[in-house]
Amino acid sequence: MHLHILGICGTFMAGIAALAREAGHRVTGSDANAWPPMSTQLQALGIEVLRGYEAAHLQQFGNSGPDVVVVGNVITRGNPAIEYVLNQGLPYVSGPQWLADNVLHERHVLAVAGTHGKTTTTSMLTWLLESAGLEPGFLVGGVPANFGVSARFGRGKFFVIEADEYDTAFFDKRSKFLHYRPRTAILNNLEYDHADIFPDLAAIERQFHHLIRTVPGQGRLIVNAADANLARVLTQGCWSEVEHFDVAANTDSEWIAQPQAHGFEVLLRGISQGSAQMTMPGAHNRANALAAVAAAAHVGVAVAESLTALAEFRGVKRRLEWRGEQGGVAVYDDFAHHPTAIAATLAALREPAETSQAGRIFAVLEPRSNTMRLGGHAQTLAASLQSADQVFVYARPDLKWDAQAALAALGDKLHAHAELAALVADVAAQARAGDRVLVMSNGDFGGVHEQLLAALAAA
Repeated sequence: MHLHILGICGTFMAGIAALAREAGHRVTGSDANAWPPMSTQLQALGIEVLRGYEAAHLQQFGNSGPDVVVVGNVITRGNPAIEYVLNQGLPYVSGPQWLADNVLHERHVLAVAGTHGKTTTTSMLTWLLESAGLEPGFLVGGVPANFGVSARFGRGKFFVIEADEYDTAFFDKRSKFLHYRPRTAILNNLEYDHADIFPDLAAIERQFHHLIRTVPGQGRLIVNAADANLARVLTQGCWSEVEHFDVAANTDSEWIAQPQAHGFEVLLRGISQGSAQMTMPGAHNRANALAAVAAAAHVGVAVAESLTALAEFRGVKRRLEWRGEQGGVAVYDDFAHHPTAIAATLAALREPAETSQAGRIFAVLEPRSNTMRLGGHAQTLAASLQSADQVFVYARPDLKWDAQAALAALGDKLHAHAELAALVADVAAQARAGDRVLVMSNGDFGGVHEQLLAALAAA
């Protein structure tokens, strides 16, 4: 079968492409832009990616076109490619629906949902199952270093998926995760995000409750006990087994993580299960790991086995990823694009395990997500950046709010730039040996990481 994927370079759709290719299908695709790591993954798989959304991309396959066009949620009416699909009556389907029908329908699905931590937790959980010899399939919105790819069909009965609450397609406005029908579901956290499709927090909570409705009675929810919004969702109705996890010791949660040097001790119903060593710093990553251990236990992986495997987990690209060092200044990359994630990532970089460099932390932020650009987080962004020593913000031309005014509470540490080149020059001029530069964006940020390293080398 020939699949042509519209929006193929998105993290989710690139995973769909990898799964379809592994299943033996011919795969092609179109996208407006392509950047690593997904562009390199598609290239390595030999998948042809056409730039733009021209009708001619589909016409070249003949009058009948591809067997099916898989439509990413970035595609809107008016897009030339989708207009051609509709006018010609070509078969089309959303990415989540294709996945449900062709990959997930006979698998035990383990889904990881939440505003933050989905990619890391999904990657950790997949690695725990892999280390236990279960050969899981997976689809992650990033590239776990232990696997080198974002998706794999897998030979076992388990499939681990990052369960996104974003909408499915222009013709299906349900959240993606409603297609997955998990038997094990992690609910990491829940905050307001995606201002372009959700009017308020209650609308997102409703989608999360719809997800809960799809989990069978013999299935299990692994729920963050510290999140009041998730607790409110559960009060709307729950028909499955529920276990809670927390990184605070003074709770009644079934699963508790007590911090230790370079890791944490796991308590299950008050009884120690052993300790885990972690390569990834931060309280948020300890919570992610604890949730993964709890979910793995639901499918029969011994806790001790999971704790051993965590020590070998090597992280995920674009999650506090070291990109290089010049002149004693280290440059890190992170996908953080929500105030809570920004604050958590900065806190992680401050942890003792990461302070072999005793210098300052420079936060370099691109407010790129739809919610950020529309100003949905403008009022809370300054507080999330306060722990940085210097803050450099790229005031994109499509920003709908005044970055200088909204972040005025940062005082002299704020440097807002309308030009990327000026931002890079400013960082390079001020950085000195021992400093760490943390770049945060959910896009390619104009290749700023390489520009910063080059500017630091020339300084």
